[in-house]
Amino acid sequence: MRLLSLCSLAVVLLSCASTPHPVVRSEAPPDQGPGAEVHLLQRWAFGPSERDLAEVRRLGVRGWVEERLARKDAPVSAALEAKLQEFPTLTMSMTQLASDYPGKKEREQALLDGRELMRPVRIGLELSAAKVLRAVEGPNPLEEVLVDFWFNHFNVSADKGAVRWMVTSYERDAIRPHVFGRFRDLLEATARHPAMLFYLDNWRSTRDGMPKLGQRLTRRGVAPMMMEDDGDGDDEDPAESEPKPGLNENYARELLELHTLGVDGGYSQQDVREVARSFTGWSIRRPRREPEFVFRRRAHDMEAKQVLGQVIPARGGEADGEKVLDLLARHPATARHLATKLARRFVSDTPPPALVDRLAKVFLSSDGDLPTMYRALIDSPEFWAPEARGAKVKTPFEFVVSALRATGAQVEVRPRLVQALARMGEPLYRAPAPTGFPEVAAPWVNSGALVARLNFSLDLVSGRVPGARVSLASLATPSTPTAEAWVDTLGRALLGTTPSEETRATVLAALSKRTEAASAEGEPSPVDVQLVAGLLLGSPEFQRQ
Repeated sequence: MRLLSLCSLAVVLLSCASTPHPVVRSEAPPDQGPGAEVHLLQRWAFGPSERDLAEVRRLGVRGWVEERLARKDAPVSAALEAKLQEFPTLTMSMTQLASDYPGKKEREQALLDGRELMRPVRIGLELSAAKVLRAVEGPNPLEEVLVDFWFNHFNVSADKGAVRWMVTSYERDAIRPHVFGRFRDLLEATARHPAMLFYLDNWRSTRDGMPKLGQRLTRRGVAPMMMEDDGDGDDEDPAESEPKPGLNENYARELLELHTLGVDGGYSQQDVREVARSFTGWSIRRPRREPEFVFRRRAHDMEAKQVLGQVIPARGGEADGEKVLDLLARHPATARHLATKLARRFVSDTPPPALVDRLAKVFLSSDGDLPTMYRALIDSPEFWAPEARGAKVKTPFEFVVSALRATGAQVEVRPRLVQALARMGEPLYRAPAPTGFPEVAAPWVNSGALVARLNFSLDLVSGRVPGARVSLASLATPSTPTAEAWVDTLGRALLGTTPSEETRATVLAALSKRTEAASAEGEPSPVDVQLVAGLLLGSPEFQRQ
């Protein structure tokens, strides 16, 4: 019976989620209308929690937004701080993590020496647990939404070698401090971070014709050479720690296509090569022992470059990369690309052209000030239009966090909760491609993924998710405990509105089958409140935002 209910509701969700929504073209002043608080929190706070809903109603929509924009360093509660302190890797440097949570070879040697070292998988588990906790209980959910968005925009994957020791610092030191600042600063922070340098191979990129570090060219070929103290550092393993001779275009291509101009941004393959030349020498000291940024002068191409028609004079050294970042961060194509991505994330999978145009102008006129962009989005009529409400499907991370927030769950994140996200298709910090996880509905809407969400919903409200406790009785109790009353009362509590007739009928049909099965066995059949709550969390209304 349970499987039948899950499958039938999955079909409903699948059909609803794949239905295209019209896109508003209105230029009128925004009319927030009824349900504005819930709509705001669905997009900018992983869904409404009781606390945040009360705050929006107290401060008003704009007041809530401004307070969160101003509270970028808001202190966390004592309860959340105590939970985060259980994760020691969150505050450790990359060097400390590489030393204390080494790879397999080092752990095996330690065991031979009578020592035991922690496995690096703990780094990812603790970082993922902290991400869920901050999104559910943190003082500024708007900040957590933005950290999630910008990490995805500048994606790196912990599945790639040494990145596993770098990703904690990448989010903590490169992404989080800049989501309320200027795009140019965020762009540079990611460009210089060892996680990005390693993930997209720029740390190995050198000028054409350069001999391997530690060698020099002679008339008879390559000969050993003493390393001068130029900031290159000691390289203990040439196969792992030295750049290989030759230009690598991976970072340059993704910088143009994903991070700034966009795939239709007007650049050429020659521009990709020139950008790659500009970033030669931007490297890492020793990825597995001292994962710190270093500029290797000998690896840098000192000749003049030309990027997008702009000449970068010869012998600029490390500043060549800075000039490229300056050019890209202020380019009209970058403004349009970022405006499109923000509108797609916060308004519609098919962003209204008029909104994209306005956001791009705001980006250019504010010199890439991100809070100004956020305000323009929230003030836009397109954001508040009826057609935009419920027009997006939650990612697995957004779904899990919103379910925990809506149910008022007491959360102690355990590995199984993190693994549930992977089963739904979103293994945190391990997106397989530089594009990050999808921000549109189609990749998340398939029968297997939807049934996984429904299973999670039922497990959550039934107490079968380790580390998450839900009390449905404290959430909502109808005055008359009929099936219809429970569906409506829990629906308003979990969805922020009365369930649709289609969802209501589906849940009541599942309850009826449960009642029939119990009666056939001669058992009393009170309303299965856990089934009601679980199916509501799996409903189209809850899956959408």
